[in-house]
Amino acid sequence: MASILKTKDLRKTYPGVVALDDVSFEVEEGEVHALVGENGAGKSTLIKVITGAITPDSGEILFDGKPWKSLTPALSRSVGIEAIYQEFNLVPYLSVAENVFIGQRATPGPIVSFSKLNDKTKEVLSAYDVEIDPAARVSSLSIAKMQLVEITKAIARNARLLIMDEPTAPLTENEVEALFGIVAKLKKEGVTIIYISHRLDEIFSISDRVTVMRDGQYVITEQTKNMTKEKLIYHMVGREMTETFSGREIKYGEPVLEVKNVCGNGVKDISFTLRKGEILGLAGLVGAGRTELARVIFGAEKCDAGEILVDGRPVKIKSPGKAIALGIGLLTEDRKAQGVLLRLSIKWNTSITVLKQISNAFAVTSGRREKSLVEELKDSLKIKTPSIEQLVVNLSGGNQQKVALAKWLASKSKILIFDEPTRGIDVGAKQEIYTLMNELAGQGMGIILISSDMEEILGISDRLIVLSEGKYAGTLEKDRFSQTEVLKLASGE
Repeated sequence: MASILKTKDLRKTYPGVVALDDVSFEVEEGEVHALVGENGAGKSTLIKVITGAITPDSGEILFDGKPWKSLTPALSRSVGIEAIYQEFNLVPYLSVAENVFIGQRATPGPIVSFSKLNDKTKEVLSAYDVEIDPAARVSSLSIAKMQLVEITKAIARNARLLIMDEPTAPLTENEVEALFGIVAKLKKEGVTIIYISHRLDEIFSISDRVTVMRDGQYVITEQTKNMTKEKLIYHMVGREMTETFSGREIKYGEPVLEVKNVCGNGVKDISFTLRKGEILGLAGLVGAGRTELARVIFGAEKCDAGEILVDGRPVKIKSPGKAIALGIGLLTEDRKAQGVLLRLSIKWNTSITVLKQISNAFAVTSGRREKSLVEELKDSLKIKTPSIEQLVVNLSGGNQQKVALAKWLASKSKILIFDEPTRGIDVGAKQEIYTLMNELAGQGMGIILISSDMEEILGISDRLIVLSEGKYAGTLEKDRFSQTEVLKLASGE
């Protein structure tokens, strides 16, 4: 089969970092080609070079046999390259149809006919069995439907090579299946797809070949059917990884958090107890109220009724500041919007929760104390960076998550809520977070884990509280853990 894309010795460096180290790889026309690797492996830099968002320092790109030293976004689009990134590129206050054909002359004449624009959009949507009103404002859509609008936009531009970066991260299981159906149809029509995902099961379900990158370097390309999960992980991390969820000696202490008949932010009458040294899983289907409950406990949303006790004492948590003062931390689900300040440094993001502790009597921050604290956390969390002055936006997803976690370790939280802590991060970083959670619980911290990854929440939790439609549905002890039991409770059975 002829190749549609080749890269030859692509190199891109940033201060202190080699993002692409002479990368050469090839994508065949009409295939689904998976691109995998740990966070920081160079995948995002590579696709940004291919789409023209970044200019390489050296090397060459061949598309359809034609060589380019570098591309621009307009040029890559003109030859048929489209990308769907993790952060959607949609205009929320415009309609679906306007977003699909933005930047294109979709109707003849100087005046846009919105009825014709809607008809053309409906035609594309219907061809892929997508039911979305072309006239609907994008801001009114669910995340899953926004994802489908992005795909429709690429199809409408007659994409020949479509790059999908973590397309299933925000989707439910049924939505993932629908997406896979669209990918299969595109492949039949001859569209080539580069598919990036940390969900290894997806790689084996959907791809024809897989390329592995590590530390900015090309490692291997192989037929997916000739790979095993163990072999793929070995190539990604450069070492054997056998046990995903290692056991630990569990020693529970006194209750550190008690939630009694709490109502607010869409949850009703929730009660549970978290003990020192315990990892308590909050399980449930999408919309069950897990994140909503976490935000009430953290003071980000109002508690309308009920009672919260910390260390046996009733408390009123009216703000995140009060929660932090009580020793409660929240590693948020959306780290880029709520977990870190991307345009500020690692140092700033880490020390923000402990400014009083590292300041003198005149409220002036001690640079020496701050640097010492941040350097220590950077080393213990293995944050890959040339300097703690590095802006967080320049870090990989896994390292951004570690920075988000660092601020709670700096503040010495005794209760830490992990909301989807491994979403969008690689297998190696996942293992590090699981190990850290076990270590923190071993030191007596009380941990609440919210995760949509069933294997993860069953593997690392000591006990499970299951929610269904904003209400308590049941408790499962470790000896009763199973996917079937969780789903029974979560679906209201």
